[in-house]
Amino acid sequence: MTSENIKTPDGGTLELYSTGAELAFAGSGVVVVPASMVTAADYTKFAQKLSAALGRPVHTFNRRGRGSSSPQAEDYTLDADIRDLDAVMKHTSSTDVFGHSFGGAVALHAARTLPVERLAVYDPAVSVNHSVKADWTTEYERATAAGDDDRALAVLTKGLETGAFSRMPLSMLTIANKLTAGTHVGKQQRELMRTGVREIKAIIAADMPAEPFLELPLETLIIVGEKSPAYFGVACGQIHDILTGSSYTILQGAGHDGVLRAPDKLITELSDFFAG
Repeated sequence: MTSENIKTPDGGTLELYSTGAELAFAGSGVVVVPASMVTAADYTKFAQKLSAALGRPVHTFNRRGRGSSSPQAEDYTLDADIRDLDAVMKHTSSTDVFGHSFGGAVALHAARTLPVERLAVYDPAVSVNHSVKADWTTEYERATAAGDDDRALAVLTKGLETGAFSRMPLSMLTIANKLTAGTHVGKQQRELMRTGVREIKAIIAADMPAEPFLELPLETLIIVGEKSPAYFGVACGQIHDILTGSSYTILQGAGHDGVLRAPDKLITELSDFFAG
């Protein structure tokens, strides 16, 4: 795996990781757009397995507010990530895109206008006809205003419903956050929770009916984890219904973190799809 910092047209910096760069002769690489509460490093196993199975490069980048990439703007909108994805695609000469969770929402919106040939998403956190709700943000903001990051992180975790801890009572989850504050995961969650909440708000602000997604590539693969929160399937089902050329798969036994776990069945599904 190689890493480099690339410049964006607005003068920003994106930290880019490439796995299998020596395979560029074999065809377009796949650009991975990461989720909200993680970094590009969390996709190392996934990128290695997909590149090996596909025989082509896989490029993962730290979206703004992560790693050595530029800070995320306070007035963040999805357009910022769409422009950055465009910059990464051009720099790597890639036309295939994979998006996970929030990254899936970015990819779906971006592929309506960018030159994406094959698009795959896993549990995209896209809002279609108000499928994504965030009533919890008021309580989250009260907690951050009071300086209680442990409670704020607990509210965020329960609001997203994406992990096993989200089923814990709020009070117990707050205590658990205090106990894990010094761990790698605990530190990363605190570093990313403010960018994560801005991204959730941006998803809701970009809510639209399903019909505009008719502009997506004919070759679109939508994957939802069997154990993932139901709201992912609500939006994906609506997009699949109007996008006649799309494929829709439920990954049996997998949850929202299925991409990070990189099971063989997911890698096979994706490598077969991107191989055309």
